[in-house]
Amino acid sequence: MAQTIDGPRLAPRSGRAKRLVVLLHGYGADGNDLIEIGRQWQAWLPDTYFVAPHAPSRLPQMPTGRQWFPLTMRDPNERWVGANAAQPVIDAFLDAEFARHGLDESKLALVGFSQGTMMALHVGLRRARPPAALLGYSGLLVADERAGTEALKDDIRGRPPVLLIHGEADDLIPADALFLSAEGLAKAEVPCQWHLCPGLGHGIDAEGLRHGGLFLTQCFGLPYPARGAAG
Repeated sequence: MAQTIDGPRLAPRSGRAKRLVVLLHGYGADGNDLIEIGRQWQAWLPDTYFVAPHAPSRLPQMPTGRQWFPLTMRDPNERWVGANAAQPVIDAFLDAEFARHGLDESKLALVGFSQGTMMALHVGLRRARPPAALLGYSGLLVADERAGTEALKDDIRGRPPVLLIHGEADDLIPADALFLSAEGLAKAEVPCQWHLCPGLGHGIDAEGLRHGGLFLTQCFGLPYPARGAAG
């Protein structure tokens, strides 16, 4: 049985959950790091339930930090191995959330940051039914280094729309990762958009939040927001 995870939650403003957005945090953070994004998007997604589960593994050197999988940088394939190992935990969490809210993948968006983006893409492309949207900030597409991104086309099960957003000045995961990931998704015939945030490092800025929120409203089939920006 997969390990059980949970994290901070944000109920829909309308009081009824018609959609689900799951926010997957980055390495060394936890769910509290991303749940506030839900508050930024609530005005545009009033019927949406937001949840940001804590990754299952703690970091020994950071008592409050968590990881979806270890990063030692000693094994070139450790991201692939780690993403595959963490996938069942997230799959089990999603299935439990669907049962809790009476929803399915057609009402789901996976949103990730950094390592959470790696997991959002890895899990979202391999669900039996594709989510409505995959949104990744400051991350990358994980591939088997022995097979390369060319093998992705045969490995995935669905092709949901993807938006990748990255900081131009990211010194942790360089912006080149955005273009390599978009290219890999295109080769696998996954519809992918991208946005590069000028001058931004490893983080999420207001413009990235706005682009992400608009992308989710579009993928969920909601009206374009009348005015204003996220937040």
